[in-house]
Amino acid sequence: MLEVINISCVRDERTLFHGLSFHVQAGDIVQIEGPNGAGKTSLLRLLAGLSRAEEGEVCWQGQPIRQQREVWQQNLLYLGHHPGVKAVLSPLENLHFWHGDSSDDAIFAALEQVELLGYEEVPVAQLSAGQQRRVALARLWLSPAAIWILDEPLTAIDKGGVEKLMVRFADHADNGGAVILTTHQDLPDSRGQVRKIRLTSEWA
Repeated sequence: MLEVINISCVRDERTLFHGLSFHVQAGDIVQIEGPNGAGKTSLLRLLAGLSRAEEGEVCWQGQPIRQQREVWQQNLLYLGHHPGVKAVLSPLENLHFWHGDSSDDAIFAALEQVELLGYEEVPVAQLSAGQQRRVALARLWLSPAAIWILDEPLTAIDKGGVEKLMVRFADHADNGGAVILTTHQDLPDSRGQVRKIRLTSEWA
């Protein structure tokens, strides 16, 4: 599905990593590991097409993503480190904004999955950090995208929420999708699907 070929990343004249290659197949859950400053978020932004690598290519279905941006965006769900939701809108309005083709029933079902029923019409600005994160994560029950790229999706999520998300990741992978994520937490991996890629000084 996704192939990373000898990519290098430079930020503020500092090489975070270079010569990094790996591939992601349907059914994969890939955890990007590494200490703070190793370039985990920078790598995810490169994969999502939000920035360009200093060298190398990121390819989707055998073609560089820079040559097929529209196709790539149609197959991608990217959730960054910040929730990325509109504070003046309610959870219901945010999800309608992002997933206009989804029915109210589907959106309410997604909000139920992230334990936000009863908060669907409350402005996001009035919600806690964890609840704001869950508004964004509700998109995982609505998006048809084949590949999910998630930066610290487990931040401010309790143990029960983490377990539910891991089930969702595994179900997505089982249905032919793939997940790439960063997290500082140890991931429960009951189905043996999590593959780890560690960014360390060996890449620099």
